[in-house]
Amino acid sequence: MTIKDLPLLAKTVIDGFMNGFNKSTVKGPGLEFSQYRSYQPGDDLRWLDWRMFARSDRYYIRESEVETSISVRFLVDASASMNHDDNGVKKIEYAKFLGASLAYLANLQGDSVALNIFKDGGLFTLPSKPDPQHLQRLLYNLEKVDPKGTFTKPAHYKELFAGNGRKELLIFITDMYQADGEISNLLNTLSALRHEIIVFHLMGQNELDFDFKGFTTLEDLETGETIQVNTQRSRDTYNDKLQEHLAAIKSDLQSKRIAYKMVSTARPLDEALREFLVQRKKGLA
Repeated sequence: MTIKDLPLLAKTVIDGFMNGFNKSTVKGPGLEFSQYRSYQPGDDLRWLDWRMFARSDRYYIRESEVETSISVRFLVDASASMNHDDNGVKKIEYAKFLGASLAYLANLQGDSVALNIFKDGGLFTLPSKPDPQHLQRLLYNLEKVDPKGTFTKPAHYKELFAGNGRKELLIFITDMYQADGEISNLLNTLSALRHEIIVFHLMGQNELDFDFKGFTTLEDLETGETIQVNTQRSRDTYNDKLQEHLAAIKSDLQSKRIAYKMVSTARPLDEALREFLVQRKKGLA
């Protein structure tokens, strides 16, 4: 989190993340696991691993379970509630780090990447392309996001995300804060279009622990409304309601075949990614 340059941070996280898997990596299209095998004449040279060559002086191919590249579209919630701060880390910063790291990984595998930013009632769109220059454009637009206003009201999502009929992997990074079901409406539409969807639900550790260090006035970052709270007396009730809320979100999304992962912004990013991709490989996410 001390690295402020987004492309460098993404590369650092993914390099360290992949080293943690040793020879069983997350290379190959579709953010799936793959294995190395020896190079054979006729293999696509794009999948040669030059690091393995440098270490072993032998050619290895990153063999993927999915041989065709896909389009990975990142959907980022940039409403004002993403400004929530926990110990100096805002949700939007963690969202940028997470999105940049996964976009770097997808591009490394030859997948196309795209970006949608939901902010202040509007929708920014960067189309899907596979080249490294496009990745830099995505990282640039992601880096300059400044959360404001409310989440985008239901728009013509069906037309916007239907595209040319090509199915995509959609990675939605959000705090799941909605005033009138607008996030649920978006996910319902995307699910109906039969895209594969992963939701990363970001929460501050102070939200999870109800640890506001003596603060008794809480403010809604999107509406500006405030409420007086006795944090000591309210903690048990809050924790019960929070667990019910999280369970309801997870159950609803799983019923739509949407993968769900709640992540605390206090958690190291490479650790959260490793756990998620291991669960995804096992069919648990």
